[in-house]
Amino acid sequence: MAAPWGAPQAQEPGATSRFFVTLRGVRIGSETVTVTRGDGAVTISARGQIAAPINLITTKFEMVYSADWQPRKLTIEGALQNQTLMLSTSFGLTTAISDVTQGSTRGSSSHDVSPRTVVLPPSFIAPYEVLAARLSSFQVGARFPVFIAPEGEIGGVLNKVTPRRIVNPTGTTDLREYSITLDRPGMPMTVLVSVDSRNRLAKVIFGEQGYAAIREDISTVMSREIKIHNPGDADTFIPASGFSLAATITTPEPAPARMPAVVLVGTQGTQDRDETRYGISIFGQLAGRLAEAGYFVVRYDKRGIGQSGGRAEHAGVLEYATDVVNIVGWLKQRRDIDPKRIVLLSHGDGDAVVLTAAGKSKDVRGVALVAASGVTGRETVLAQQKLVLDRLNGPASEREAHVAMERRVIDAVVTGKGWELIPPDIRRQSDTTWFKTWLQFDPAVALKSVAQPLLIMHGDLDREMPVSNADRLERLGTARKASSTTTTKKAIVPGVNHLLLAAKTGEPDEYDSLPEQTISPAVVAALVSWLNQIR
Repeated sequence: MAAPWGAPQAQEPGATSRFFVTLRGVRIGSETVTVTRGDGAVTISARGQIAAPINLITTKFEMVYSADWQPRKLTIEGALQNQTLMLSTSFGLTTAISDVTQGSTRGSSSHDVSPRTVVLPPSFIAPYEVLAARLSSFQVGARFPVFIAPEGEIGGVLNKVTPRRIVNPTGTTDLREYSITLDRPGMPMTVLVSVDSRNRLAKVIFGEQGYAAIREDISTVMSREIKIHNPGDADTFIPASGFSLAATITTPEPAPARMPAVVLVGTQGTQDRDETRYGISIFGQLAGRLAEAGYFVVRYDKRGIGQSGGRAEHAGVLEYATDVVNIVGWLKQRRDIDPKRIVLLSHGDGDAVVLTAAGKSKDVRGVALVAASGVTGRETVLAQQKLVLDRLNGPASEREAHVAMERRVIDAVVTGKGWELIPPDIRRQSDTTWFKTWLQFDPAVALKSVAQPLLIMHGDLDREMPVSNADRLERLGTARKASSTTTTKKAIVPGVNHLLLAAKTGEPDEYDSLPEQTISPAVVAALVSWLNQIR
């Protein structure tokens, strides 16, 4: 496994960093890491504590490398899952000998390793400092050895490098995000390692597990990653109900005296204002294209997310819709906005929010539902779970058990009863105001209060939200009491997936491999055509 091994990169002697560890966006602990140099060695040391489900207490972590990145010694002391954990690994040029104690169990092992192997014991953040220092010397496609202490050696490969930029009130941090794959037997894992200009670790994300760590100086609520920048982009704060919503506005260049406006409303969860999924900034791209067509565009962080104030834990469909109504009110007061041409556009389950907001505000001129659900939240959850289980193609009994559990969770969320039958970790994820109100949301009911023109747009290769949802929304839209404003238009864009990209199959497993990572021009053309029609 050849790779262009470089000399150690310059680092600050004795430099200490604190990392906050999160699981699915919830902070569960921290780890303090120190990198020191001296006597021809580089030493990575750490202490920390991570709560359930990891349950890891680190009283001592010390990994010593020679100056040319040959591992010498690993020492770990602490507790894992409430049991004593002690690990000592000594390295020769091509050997690793480990002594392990966990609880009352003791053991030793010996493994063959490659020279300059990267030592990465599971669940620890500190050892990724070594990868941060070494990755800049690798070429994309390079393979390198990784010793998963004390299990054995596997291969790693560098897939791609992406520049990132974090901004907060103290300044700007430029990062390089390295996407690597660890070839663990039976479960290869993608890891994203973000490195700053000093070749120090800034952030690490472990595959799809939702497990991540971010350095303290870039983890404040006022920190934001700029994933895309359009001409005319500017950040602002919009007054809401006792707090402010952080937003990016995109202004056409040159800007006319009075501009029509579009408010972009994303799916719920921890997505940022750019509606970034699989590295695709859906709203960031869309804002740029709509501004080119002459529209003033607002994209914003939802309450309690990113730089926005407010708290998300007690917010449901109505509360998020109220935030959108506040944005509409803010736009109406601007002298450069045409108050009679403010349109709401949603993606995915943001349809519940925009339909509710449009029913509450007469200042909304039109509503565009992109890749939206046409059934209740409950039906959507069960349908999406079925799609996932069908792709996995597991035993019928296993799939039936998953469906039964999902139904129990839904019933518990809606009724508040039966939680004793639900595992605690699943309850923590599911027992939220948003999930309850979305499960109960029915577009058939909401559309009865929506008198504005309606656009229903779907990619015909959308596998996350099948195109049948657009057909039902069209029927519901045309069933509204007819008037000059209750027009309904459906636009099915051929060859486009849920992310609005040109696709081959539309399946999520091809998202990362699609050669074209920009929104389909056909999507933009259909949106602009409809927007121009509802003047």
